[in-house]
Amino acid sequence: MHEAVRTENAPQPVGPYSQGIMINDLVFVSGQIGIDPKTGRLVAGGMRQETEQCLRNLEAILAKAGTNLDRVVKTTIYIADIKMFSDCNEVYATFFTMRKPARTTIGVSALPFGALVEIEAIAIRTRG
Repeated sequence: MHEAVRTENAPQPVGPYSQGIMINDLVFVSGQIGIDPKTGRLVAGGMRQETEQCLRNLEAILAKAGTNLDRVVKTTIYIADIKMFSDCNEVYATFFTMRKPARTTIGVSALPFGALVEIEAIAIRTRG
C-alpha cells in the first residue's frame, strides 16, 4: 500500500501526479523544477538559482515524508542545456555533503515552464 506526500512548502502538482509517494520505507519524489512555492513562478537568476530551488523543494517534500536529503539514495537530473552542467553540479554538491546518492544526469531538449533543470529523488524514510 502506498501513500501520497503533500506539502504546501513545495510547488503543487500541475497535472495528475503526486509530489511524492511513500511505500514501506521508500519515498519517491516527483521531478522538481525551480518553482518558488510562495509565488508559483520559476526563480530568477539562472541555473544555480533554479538548482537550489529544486533541491529546497525536494527537501520540503522529504521532510513531510519524515526523511531528508541525507537519506536520498538516487537522484535523476534533467538539464535543458548540458553546457550548464558544472553550475548545476556545484550547487548540488553543497546539498549532498555527507552522503552522496547514486545519480543520473540527462540532457534534454526542454523542460516544463522553460525550466533549466529538474531533479527527482528516491529516499529511505527515517524510522521512529
